[in-house]
Amino acid sequence: MALDGIVIANMVKELNESILGGKINKIAQPENDELLITIKNNKTQYRLLISAGASLPLIYFTQKNKPGPLTAPNFCMLLRKYIGSGKFTKIWQPGLERIIHFEIEHLNEMGDLCRKDLIVEIMGKHSNIIFCDDKGMIIDSIKHVSAQMSSIREVLPGRNYFIPATSEKYDPLIISERDFKASVCTRPMPLAKALYMTLTGISPLIAEEICHRSSLESSQSANSLSESEQTHLYHIFSMLMDNVRTGHFSPLIICNGKEPVEFSSVPLTQYQDFTSLEYTAVSDVLETYYAAKNAITRIRQRSADIRRIVQTALERDYKKYDLQLRQLKDTEKREKYKVYGELINAYGYGLEPGAKKLDALNYYTNEMISIPLDPTMTPQENARKNFDRYNKLKRTCEALQKLTVETKEAIEHLESIRTALDIALSEEDLVQIKEELTQYGYIRRKHAGKKVKITSRPLHFLSGDGYHIYVGKNNFQNEELTFKFASGNDWWFHAKGAPGSHVIVKNPDGGEMPDRTYEEAARLAAHYSANSEAEKTEIDYVQKKHVKKVNGKLPGFVIYHTNYSMLIDSDISEIEQII
Repeated sequence: MALDGIVIANMVKELNESILGGKINKIAQPENDELLITIKNNKTQYRLLISAGASLPLIYFTQKNKPGPLTAPNFCMLLRKYIGSGKFTKIWQPGLERIIHFEIEHLNEMGDLCRKDLIVEIMGKHSNIIFCDDKGMIIDSIKHVSAQMSSIREVLPGRNYFIPATSEKYDPLIISERDFKASVCTRPMPLAKALYMTLTGISPLIAEEICHRSSLESSQSANSLSESEQTHLYHIFSMLMDNVRTGHFSPLIICNGKEPVEFSSVPLTQYQDFTSLEYTAVSDVLETYYAAKNAITRIRQRSADIRRIVQTALERDYKKYDLQLRQLKDTEKREKYKVYGELINAYGYGLEPGAKKLDALNYYTNEMISIPLDPTMTPQENARKNFDRYNKLKRTCEALQKLTVETKEAIEHLESIRTALDIALSEEDLVQIKEELTQYGYIRRKHAGKKVKITSRPLHFLSGDGYHIYVGKNNFQNEELTFKFASGNDWWFHAKGAPGSHVIVKNPDGGEMPDRTYEEAARLAAHYSANSEAEKTEIDYVQKKHVKKVNGKLPGFVIYHTNYSMLIDSDISEIEQII
């Protein structure tokens, strides 16, 4: 989601608490539409990242330093000239607009105290960073907007700065109940849309949240609400705005498993089935959310070609397997032709030449059956024909029984690779998966004999009772963990009947482990499996000495006996990961 007015209000509060009164120490422009300002305040150094990128406008504090170009861009040089050692005297947000004003005091060439206004507009593709004098005239901006680009407002040096009219939107911080009902509750559109189309700074996410808290359907028409429903909706909305006005924010990220789904500065009751990660600073939320989102997006983009190869091979094998099963089912009638041949040999001596059938007693079932005949053949030739058909179907059945096992194993192998792609966290993980596909002929090796360098390692966790737990991220890692790394007394966990990670709990003393450790290892096995989205997953676990590798089987495929099982969820949020 994009930054809405409430998140901006939270950010303004954080800015005031951190850098108000602080002095600018350094200004850099790492990208064409991005500033990195270093501020010193109360013996603490802050780095403020401001991005006016059309696809991802942002503003937050960061610990990371981004190097700028050798030659600073003109806008950066201008800011250094005027406010290079300026002091923040006021930071504010007009209404609930997605705009932040930084009022900065500085000394001019004559030593006189002057004031400038640095304005950050977080408005999607219209985002900008605008530098104005104390009278509101634009000195320069990081993006120039001419009349040819916008008929609403020019952003050019010498023009007066103003906020463009937001199509008769109301300020949610000051709107009265009467105006709320007259504007929001009279619109012939879905209720959630009426909220964010009528009120400044309210995003679709917050509109949905208001509807959820009000126990109203967001899809119902806003003008269909009864008087009591309108009053209730306003009161819920007003309570939310009271928290914004008083600065009571709750920065958080909503995650589905480990994937971030949404972020907000107010609690999101509509995501009760998801994990909510709470933070003390909205900057941490924004930096964490977009870093995780970018990492997941980057991995998905990099793995797209591998996924396509795996999916194509899977679809081919699914079709092959279905065809083989149908053909195998057809061979079930082979015994019928064997019986036909035997009965023709037994009763065919009395047949007249040219007979088209033989009615005979089946001495296996003691029933009369009718056997079709080829009238151009003798009884002996008809018998031989049925025996030949029986033998052919028998050979086909034997071959198909072997082929279906091989095809099923290939499908399970590809499904395990698909699960490994879902688990992959870095490009190093993809290298190992690609190497596996290459070794088994799904990808052609470009450089014959060249050994691929593998740097990916299994995941490492520490149980609440201090036991080290290791999780394989692909078949090669599973193989190495189970048969090279684990010792006989270690415990082995795996999702039952589903592709997934081998989980090893190191147990050097060989003693009984606490129940909590078994449960944490089982949760990891459930989370890193194809059943990670299931409410409960059945996990098999056994000491490693009972896990065997079958010669000739694919990597990661094992057999085991005398195992234990448990049903458990896949929530691993409280298990400590060691990086």
